[in-house]
Amino acid sequence: MANWVNLPGMIGQSASREVFIGFAQGGILHSISFADVLDEVKETGYQRRFSKQHSLDFKRYICSETATTIPLTFNLRPKKNTCWDLKRLKTGYATLRVDLDCENVLAQVDCQHRMGFLTDSSIILPFMSFIGLSIREEMEVFNVINSKAKGLNASLLDFHASILTEDLGKERPELLIALYLHRQSSSPWHNQLDLGGNPTSGMTRKASLRTMQTAVKRFLSQSKLLETASVEEACTVVHDFWGAISIVLKEAWELPRKHMLTKGIGVYALMGLAGDLVKEANCNLSQCDEEHFCAHLSDFIHTIDWSNQGPLNGLGGQSGVTEALKIIRKARSRSLFKIV
Repeated sequence: MANWVNLPGMIGQSASREVFIGFAQGGILHSISFADVLDEVKETGYQRRFSKQHSLDFKRYICSETATTIPLTFNLRPKKNTCWDLKRLKTGYATLRVDLDCENVLAQVDCQHRMGFLTDSSIILPFMSFIGLSIREEMEVFNVINSKAKGLNASLLDFHASILTEDLGKERPELLIALYLHRQSSSPWHNQLDLGGNPTSGMTRKASLRTMQTAVKRFLSQSKLLETASVEEACTVVHDFWGAISIVLKEAWELPRKHMLTKGIGVYALMGLAGDLVKEANCNLSQCDEEHFCAHLSDFIHTIDWSNQGPLNGLGGQSGVTEALKIIRKARSRSLFKIV
């Protein structure tokens, strides 16, 4: 038992959930706990990416003379072996025993940044641990606690919603389509949306999940596509539109930092253009494929300056999106006039 740590405390209730409440040194809690940060490639975990500054700020504060904090919140993951044990006494008191050689036992539900730099801290901190919540239940608790927190990545909340929503296609079709673009290997957006977790080193992020799903929502409202098509068909249409964009604007697509194409204003405006093209197809989805979009886009889209110094630079907000779409529509009208 040399590698086990014993934490005294008591068993109680937090509303409908049974919890263990205790006190321990920050360094001990740090050594037996972990943050289940979202891995954007594997799509495992659910926590926000770690902020060194946020964590350092808390460490400086908690070491001050009059510092205090609300209880740290953990979860004892369901036991797959003997990594932890809870010895209950009839008096309500209990002892939590955790094996220091085990990993991923005590999950940091709401204390990731308070724990970050307390490796060797001897400061006594209060903590509460749920007992045996599933990862999905942990995520639900995290979402309730943090959904209104200032600075929490909106895309991370969208990712949580994609897992916690029972019928995503019916309740949040725009989110389902945005995730389809991110997950589909044939999509030019494959693994290119920022989900709010830890991205794989070296990958180029273009836009956030929140930006894309908001743009798709505008597209669906404008085109009325879901009145006649399934959400699966809508996924294919949006996939093919962006496939065409990546072909006809190849240079801008491959240099996202130097162009407005994949930034918020460009994504919103281009989804507005997609709404125009789909609406003009008059619900004929057989026409709305990559070849169809390429044919229409190649007539005019290259005449717009998509660089950071172009007319879209500096545009923002609803009025900025309206102005950007106006610029795109005007360029298209000029090309149609020349053809006539």
